[in-house]
Amino acid sequence: MSDWTSLWYVWLILLAVFLLLLCGVSATCVKFCCRKKRLPVETFPRHPCELAGIGIDSDSTAHSTVT
Repeated sequence: MSDWTSLWYVWLILLAVFLLLLCGVSATCVKFCCRKKRLPVETFPRHPCELAGIGIDSDSTAHSTVT
């Protein structure tokens, strides 16, 4: 079995993975804290939506041309 101290590249990979994990956790914490402190601001005012409905019965010309 090899000596773990001579495998420097394994320690380098483990250190890189640990640093990436640490950066991800800290970025998530900072993002969560900033979102919690800041009040939500609406960029666009809300307008009521209008919907139009068109009824087609079985005797209409549009239905008979499709079928």
